[in-house]
Amino acid sequence: MNRFLWKNRHSVEELESEILEEPWRELNWEEKEKNLKYVQEYKPEKDDIKYLRVLLYGPVGSGKSSFINSVSNVIRGRMSIPALASATTSDQSFTKKYETHKFIKGRGSSKTFYPLVFNDIMGLEDGTDRGVHADDIKLALEGHVKEGHKFNPVAPISQDDPGYNPTPSADDKVHVLVCVMSANTPQMKSSILEKMKSIREAASELGIPQMAMMTRIDEACSETQKDLRKVYKSKYLRKKMRDFSSAVGIPLNCIFPVKNYSEEIDLNDDIDMLILSALRNMINFGDDFIEKI
Repeated sequence: MNRFLWKNRHSVEELESEILEEPWRELNWEEKEKNLKYVQEYKPEKDDIKYLRVLLYGPVGSGKSSFINSVSNVIRGRMSIPALASATTSDQSFTKKYETHKFIKGRGSSKTFYPLVFNDIMGLEDGTDRGVHADDIKLALEGHVKEGHKFNPVAPISQDDPGYNPTPSADDKVHVLVCVMSANTPQMKSSILEKMKSIREAASELGIPQMAMMTRIDEACSETQKDLRKVYKSKYLRKKMRDFSSAVGIPLNCIFPVKNYSEEIDLNDDIDMLILSALRNMINFGDDFIEKI
């Protein structure tokens, strides 16, 4: 199919040709409550680890902060805004500092936090003087970046920096590394792919499990926009995930398509189910890693 037509999808015939008869990945859409209970009841078994820590990274505008917001909505069972997210399509990172996002459990005097936390980090940008340095992400993986450290696009953190943590605990270290990218993103620039490769290699050396979230699937595919349950029947999204897998080296079965909450004011079971499917695997990967350290 002509690439131009593939992107614009004007005719009925083109729309029909983009949908597979059978899904290429199975997902039981009726198991939301089962998966939600699994996520809500998870707890690390190691005494020195209070939280399973997930580090999100990816290009600017990929939806990292929005994904954190969406996870909070799903886990807490209501709309919430724990992480500020840019409402624009700016090519500059909205996140500037290293921050741990926790999800509230309960209310009032009984309020605690779920033992699953996310760290958002400044987005990857083209060029050496923009966006987060790959070296900063490598240090964050090992727990060397303190809470609240403000990233410097010009120079990565050094051991003399007040934001450097010289003695990280097992709780400070990252247990799952998650790449977030948008299904709407055109072909990524080679400099960003090189940064991603460097980060992945560092995580591999540390044995940290890796996976990826593909966001904005509703914007990228008109059929999925109408019905999220067609996500694994979309030829376009399958190709996009396969291309991404080849480009960054993350196995296809470790890449999960999701839709972040954006315009919605109420929860949606299909949005929740895609996020929960990803979260369940995220917890499993992270827990396996925790058991080894």
